[in-house]
Amino acid sequence: MRISRRRFLVTAGLAGLGAGLPVGHLEAGGQEEQSIPILNGAVARKELNLKFLFQGDSITDGKWGRDQRDLNHYLGHGYVFAIASRLGADFPNAGFQFTNRGMSGHRLSDLEKRWKKDTLDHRPDVLSILVGVNDLNALQRKKPDAYTAKEFDAHYRQLLDETFKSNPALLLVLAPPFMYKVGARIEQWAFWEKELAPRAEIVRRLAKDYNAVFVDYPALFARAIKIAPVEYWLWDGCHPSVFGHELMAREWIRSVSSRLSFLKKYTCVA
Repeated sequence: MRISRRRFLVTAGLAGLGAGLPVGHLEAGGQEEQSIPILNGAVARKELNLKFLFQGDSITDGKWGRDQRDLNHYLGHGYVFAIASRLGADFPNAGFQFTNRGMSGHRLSDLEKRWKKDTLDHRPDVLSILVGVNDLNALQRKKPDAYTAKEFDAHYRQLLDETFKSNPALLLVLAPPFMYKVGARIEQWAFWEKELAPRAEIVRRLAKDYNAVFVDYPALFARAIKIAPVEYWLWDGCHPSVFGHELMAREWIRSVSSRLSFLKKYTCVA
Protein backbone atom coordinates (compact mmCIF):
# COMPACT_ATOMS: atom_id res chain seq x y z
CA MET A 1 0.00 0.00 0.00
CA ARG A 2 1.44 3.35 -1.03
CA ILE A 3 0.72 6.35 1.18
CA SER A 4 1.98 9.89 1.08
CA ARG A 5 4.46 11.01 3.71
CA ARG A 6 2.00 13.61 4.97
CA ARG A 7 -0.81 11.09 5.29
CA PHE A 8 1.43 8.72 7.25
CA LEU A 9 2.55 11.38 9.72
CA VAL A 10 -0.98 12.59 10.38
CA THR A 11 -2.47 9.10 10.62
CA ALA A 12 0.20 7.93 13.05
CA GLY A 13 -0.14 11.06 15.15
CA LEU A 14 3.44 12.09 14.44
CA ALA A 15 3.00 15.16 12.30
CA GLY A 16 5.82 17.65 12.52
CA LEU A 17 8.66 15.56 13.92
CA GLY A 18 11.35 15.78 11.29
CA ALA A 19 8.83 16.85 8.65
CA GLY A 20 9.84 19.87 6.62
CA LEU A 21 11.84 21.84 9.18
CA PRO A 22 12.33 25.59 8.68
CA VAL A 23 15.50 26.75 7.02
CA GLY A 24 18.09 28.76 8.93
CA HIS A 25 19.88 31.49 6.96
CA LEU A 26 23.45 32.62 7.39
CA GLU A 27 23.89 36.19 6.21
CA ALA A 28 26.99 38.23 5.43
CA GLY A 29 27.01 41.91 4.51
CA GLY A 30 23.23 42.04 4.39
CA GLN A 31 23.02 39.39 1.67
CA GLU A 32 22.06 35.77 2.05
CA GLU A 33 25.26 33.81 1.75
CA GLN A 34 24.09 30.29 2.46
CA SER A 35 21.01 28.37 3.53
CA ILE A 36 21.24 25.45 5.94
CA PRO A 37 18.23 23.18 6.63
CA ILE A 38 18.34 23.53 10.40
CA LEU A 39 16.23 25.30 13.00
CA ASN A 40 19.16 27.11 14.61
CA GLY A 41 16.69 28.74 16.97
CA ALA A 42 17.15 30.43 20.30
CA VAL A 43 17.14 28.30 23.45
CA ALA A 44 16.02 29.67 26.81
CA ARG A 45 18.91 30.37 29.18
CA LYS A 46 17.69 27.75 31.66
CA GLU A 47 17.75 25.11 28.91
CA LEU A 48 21.29 25.76 27.71
CA ASN A 49 24.08 23.23 28.30
CA LEU A 50 21.72 20.41 29.20
CA LYS A 51 23.22 16.96 29.76
CA PHE A 52 21.03 14.21 28.31
CA LEU A 53 21.59 10.64 29.50
CA PHE A 54 19.82 7.57 28.09
CA GLN A 55 19.65 4.35 30.13
CA GLY A 56 18.24 0.92 29.46
CA ASP A 57 18.82 -2.31 27.59
CA SER A 58 19.64 -3.28 24.00
CA ILE A 59 16.91 -1.07 22.50
CA THR A 60 18.73 1.94 23.93
CA ASP A 61 22.23 0.47 23.55
CA GLY A 62 22.21 0.42 19.75
CA LYS A 63 25.83 -0.80 19.89
CA TRP A 64 27.11 2.57 21.09
CA GLY A 65 30.88 2.85 20.80
CA ARG A 66 32.64 2.12 24.06
CA ASP A 67 35.53 4.24 22.77
CA GLN A 68 34.03 7.66 23.46
CA ARG A 69 36.73 9.35 21.39
CA ASP A 70 35.06 7.92 18.28
CA LEU A 71 32.43 10.59 17.68
CA ASN A 72 31.05 8.68 14.71
CA HIS A 73 29.77 5.81 16.83
CA TYR A 74 29.64 6.93 20.45
CA LEU A 75 25.82 7.13 20.63
CA GLY A 76 25.01 3.92 18.75
CA HIS A 77 22.61 3.61 15.83
CA GLY A 78 19.17 3.71 17.46
CA TYR A 79 16.65 6.24 18.72
CA VAL A 80 19.26 7.88 20.97
CA PHE A 81 21.37 8.68 17.92
CA ALA A 82 18.29 9.98 16.08
CA ILE A 83 17.33 12.30 18.94
CA ALA A 84 20.85 13.60 19.53
CA SER A 85 21.65 14.10 15.86
CA ARG A 86 18.53 16.19 15.35
CA LEU A 87 18.91 18.34 18.46
CA GLY A 88 22.66 18.75 18.06
CA ALA A 89 22.32 19.84 14.44
CA ASP A 90 19.32 22.12 14.98
CA PHE A 91 20.67 23.82 18.11
CA PRO A 92 24.45 23.88 17.57
CA ASN A 93 25.04 26.76 20.00
CA ALA A 94 23.00 25.37 22.89
CA GLY A 95 25.85 23.37 24.43
CA PHE A 96 23.87 20.12 24.69
CA GLN A 97 25.70 16.94 25.71
CA PHE A 98 24.42 13.45 24.96
CA THR A 99 25.43 10.18 26.61
CA ASN A 100 24.19 6.65 25.94
CA ARG A 101 24.61 4.05 28.67
CA GLY A 102 22.10 1.45 27.57
CA MET A 103 23.48 -2.09 27.88
CA SER A 104 22.25 -5.02 25.82
CA GLY A 105 20.60 -7.75 27.90
CA HIS A 106 20.37 -5.69 31.06
CA ARG A 107 17.54 -5.87 33.52
CA LEU A 108 16.53 -3.41 36.21
CA SER A 109 18.80 -5.29 38.64
CA ASP A 110 21.75 -4.67 36.29
CA LEU A 111 20.99 -0.96 36.21
CA GLU A 112 20.98 -0.93 39.98
CA LYS A 113 24.48 -2.43 40.11
CA ARG A 114 25.98 0.18 37.77
CA TRP A 115 23.75 3.15 38.61
CA LYS A 116 26.33 5.32 40.37
CA LYS A 117 29.02 4.93 37.72
CA ASP A 118 26.79 4.97 34.66
CA THR A 119 24.15 7.48 35.79
CA LEU A 120 24.72 9.49 38.94
CA ASP A 121 28.38 10.24 38.25
CA HIS A 122 27.38 11.77 34.90
CA ARG A 123 25.13 14.26 36.69
CA PRO A 124 22.51 14.43 33.90
CA ASP A 125 19.92 17.19 33.65
CA VAL A 126 17.63 14.98 31.56
CA LEU A 127 17.53 11.24 32.28
CA SER A 128 15.62 8.91 29.96
CA ILE A 129 15.03 5.28 31.01
CA LEU A 130 13.62 2.37 29.01
CA VAL A 131 13.97 -1.00 30.77
CA GLY A 132 11.90 -4.06 31.61
CA VAL A 133 11.72 -6.44 28.68
CA ASN A 134 14.72 -8.47 29.90
CA ASP A 135 13.14 -8.65 33.34
CA LEU A 136 10.24 -10.44 31.70
CA ASN A 137 12.61 -12.70 29.77
CA ALA A 138 14.17 -13.72 33.08
CA LEU A 139 10.74 -14.34 34.60
CA GLN A 140 9.65 -16.41 31.62
CA ARG A 141 12.79 -18.55 31.95
CA LYS A 142 12.10 -18.93 35.68
CA LYS A 143 15.41 -17.44 36.77
CA PRO A 144 15.50 -17.35 40.60
CA ASP A 145 16.56 -13.69 40.74
CA ALA A 146 13.85 -12.46 38.35
CA TYR A 147 11.74 -9.62 39.73
CA THR A 148 8.02 -10.09 40.11
CA ALA A 149 5.85 -7.12 39.14
CA LYS A 150 5.73 -6.02 42.78
CA GLU A 151 9.52 -6.28 43.10
CA PHE A 152 10.01 -4.46 39.80
CA ASP A 153 7.92 -1.58 41.14
CA ALA A 154 9.71 -1.45 44.50
CA HIS A 155 13.24 -1.61 43.07
CA TYR A 156 12.47 0.94 40.36
CA ARG A 157 11.21 3.34 43.05
CA GLN A 158 14.35 2.85 45.12
CA LEU A 159 16.45 3.67 42.08
CA LEU A 160 14.48 6.83 41.36
CA ASP A 161 14.56 7.91 45.00
CA GLU A 162 18.34 7.62 44.94
CA THR A 163 18.49 9.56 41.70
CA PHE A 164 16.38 12.49 42.89
CA LYS A 165 18.32 12.62 46.13
CA SER A 166 21.38 13.23 43.98
CA ASN A 167 19.64 15.80 41.75
CA PRO A 168 16.19 17.09 42.84
CA ALA A 169 15.93 19.25 39.71
CA LEU A 170 16.34 16.32 37.30
CA LEU A 171 13.94 16.03 34.37
CA LEU A 172 13.01 12.35 34.24
CA VAL A 173 11.71 10.62 31.12
CA LEU A 174 10.23 7.12 31.50
CA ALA A 175 9.07 4.66 28.85
CA PRO A 176 7.39 1.28 29.40
CA PRO A 177 8.71 -2.03 28.05
CA PHE A 178 7.01 -3.39 24.93
CA MET A 179 6.84 -6.64 22.97
CA TYR A 180 4.82 -7.83 19.98
CA LYS A 181 3.71 -11.21 18.65
CA VAL A 182 6.55 -11.89 16.23
CA GLY A 183 8.97 -14.78 15.71
CA ALA A 184 9.98 -16.73 18.80
CA ARG A 185 7.46 -14.81 20.92
CA ILE A 186 4.48 -16.32 19.12
CA GLU A 187 4.66 -19.59 21.06
CA GLN A 188 5.18 -17.70 24.34
CA TRP A 189 2.60 -15.03 23.67
CA ALA A 190 0.19 -16.04 26.44
CA PHE A 191 2.92 -15.28 28.98
CA TRP A 192 3.94 -11.97 27.39
CA GLU A 193 0.38 -10.78 27.02
CA LYS A 194 -0.31 -11.51 30.70
CA GLU A 195 2.89 -10.10 32.19
CA LEU A 196 3.69 -7.12 29.96
CA ALA A 197 0.68 -4.93 30.73
CA PRO A 198 1.31 -4.76 34.51
CA ARG A 199 4.91 -3.60 33.94
CA ALA A 200 3.78 -0.95 31.51
CA GLU A 201 1.22 0.26 34.04
CA ILE A 202 3.89 0.34 36.75
CA VAL A 203 6.04 2.64 34.62
CA ARG A 204 3.05 4.85 33.84
CA ARG A 205 2.34 5.14 37.56
CA LEU A 206 5.98 5.86 38.33
CA ALA A 207 5.97 8.66 35.77
CA LYS A 208 2.99 10.22 37.53
CA ASP A 209 4.41 9.75 41.02
CA TYR A 210 7.82 11.20 40.13
CA ASN A 211 6.55 14.00 37.87
CA ALA A 212 8.28 12.44 34.88
CA VAL A 213 7.52 12.61 31.17
CA PHE A 214 5.85 9.37 30.05
CA VAL A 215 6.72 8.30 26.50
CA ASP A 216 4.00 5.89 25.43
CA TYR A 217 5.81 3.72 22.90
CA PRO A 218 3.17 0.95 22.99
CA ALA A 219 0.50 3.44 21.91
CA LEU A 220 2.85 4.75 19.23
CA PHE A 221 3.44 1.31 17.72
CA ALA A 222 -0.25 0.44 18.03
CA ARG A 223 -0.89 3.30 15.61
CA ALA A 224 2.06 2.47 13.38
CA ILE A 225 1.13 -1.19 12.83
CA LYS A 226 -2.18 -0.08 11.36
CA ILE A 227 -0.16 1.37 8.50
CA ALA A 228 2.60 -1.22 8.04
CA PRO A 229 3.18 -4.70 9.53
CA VAL A 230 4.67 -4.87 13.00
CA GLU A 231 7.84 -6.48 11.55
CA TYR A 232 8.42 -3.31 9.54
CA TRP A 233 8.82 -1.35 12.78
CA LEU A 234 10.02 -4.06 15.20
CA TRP A 235 11.77 -6.79 13.27
CA ASP A 236 11.64 -9.41 16.06
CA GLY A 237 8.74 -7.97 18.01
CA CYS A 238 11.04 -6.16 20.42
CA HIS A 239 14.00 -4.54 18.68
CA PRO A 240 13.11 -1.66 16.35
CA SER A 241 14.15 -1.44 12.74
CA VAL A 242 15.71 1.77 11.47
CA PHE A 243 12.18 3.02 10.84
CA GLY A 244 11.01 2.00 14.30
CA HIS A 245 13.88 3.84 15.95
CA GLU A 246 13.01 6.95 13.97
CA LEU A 247 9.41 6.76 15.19
CA MET A 248 10.66 6.39 18.75
CA ALA A 249 12.88 9.44 18.38
CA ARG A 250 9.99 11.54 17.07
CA GLU A 251 7.71 10.39 19.87
CA TRP A 252 10.37 11.10 22.49
CA ILE A 253 10.80 14.65 21.18
CA ARG A 254 7.04 15.20 20.99
CA SER A 255 6.52 13.95 24.53
CA VAL A 256 9.43 15.79 26.12
CA SER A 257 8.41 19.03 24.40
CA SER A 258 5.83 19.37 27.18
CA ARG A 259 8.72 20.15 29.54
CA LEU A 260 11.49 21.56 27.34
CA SER A 261 10.28 24.63 25.48
CA PHE A 262 12.84 24.55 22.65
CA LEU A 263 11.44 21.20 21.50
CA LYS A 264 8.15 22.93 20.66
CA LYS A 265 9.90 24.29 17.59
CA TYR A 266 9.35 20.87 16.01
CA THR A 267 5.83 21.74 14.94
CA CYS A 268 6.04 22.07 11.14
CA VAL A 269 3.83 19.84 9.03
CA ALA A 270 5.09 18.60 5.66
